[in-house]
Amino acid sequence: MECEFPTVNSDPKDMRDIFKNAKTIAIIGCSPDPSKASNMVASYLKDAGFKIVPVYPKEDIILGEKVYRSLSEIPFKVDIVDIFRKPDVIASVVDECIARGDVDCVWTQLGLVNNEAAQKAEDAGMKVVQSRCTKIEHKKL
Repeated sequence: MECEFPTVNSDPKDMRDIFKNAKTIAIIGCSPDPSKASNMVASYLKDAGFKIVPVYPKEDIILGEKVYRSLSEIPFKVDIVDIFRKPDVIASVVDECIARGDVDCVWTQLGLVNNEAAQKAEDAGMKVVQSRCTKIEHKKL
């Protein structure tokens, strides 16, 4: 997939509301490696008071939290789904969010854009933030 510019995106006021209303953040692609961005962001969000839920194909515990293999395995409400996976995987994550029916926001990290999936998420009633870092945006607020 070629690079896209985000055409579907929330503005900073929406981001403030997203964080204010969120308690639980699933980190899709949360690496156990402390030098990776996904781990650093998850650690920051956990320290900021959010319940983080690592989603990763291996490992049982990351940052002291139980790891799930997929979003659909998480047995409780998820407010934000924070995606650290390639743009071609975003559509399947959005489909999982829609199937769950309890996700408030789909958020893709810096450089990750899939406008078709973002539009699908927005049409399903979710807020969408693309190509923004949750850690950077939360710190700004």
